[in-house]
Amino acid sequence: MKIAVLAVQGAFIEHEKVLESLGAECIELRKKEDLEQDFDGLVLPGGESTVQGKLIKELGMEEELKKRIQSGIPVLATCAGMILLADEIEGGRICTLGITSGCSKTKCLW
Repeated sequence: MKIAVLAVQGAFIEHEKVLESLGAECIELRKKEDLEQDFDGLVLPGGESTVQGKLIKELGMEEELKKRIQSGIPVLATCAGMILLADEIEGGRICTLGITSGCSKTKCLW
């Protein structure tokens, strides 16, 4: 099983170590081109959600991540990863993927 781990910021290494100890192969998603690979699951790790949201957008990864998630691929999101999945963050200043209610448009509040 191949698991993609968002590796732009945060606790991605810790997730990879655990997954590899369980027998999974991990790939790191650091740029848009990394999303062209085949993988069976996705991890959105903890870290600093504002930075992660901004980097995802700046690196051009936003739309492909949304497509993969909306296609039904299994996703494990911890801490900042859960925030990235949200439709919007009340009073927040973060770009989210807007997945939690079948988002038709990412809401960027910065």
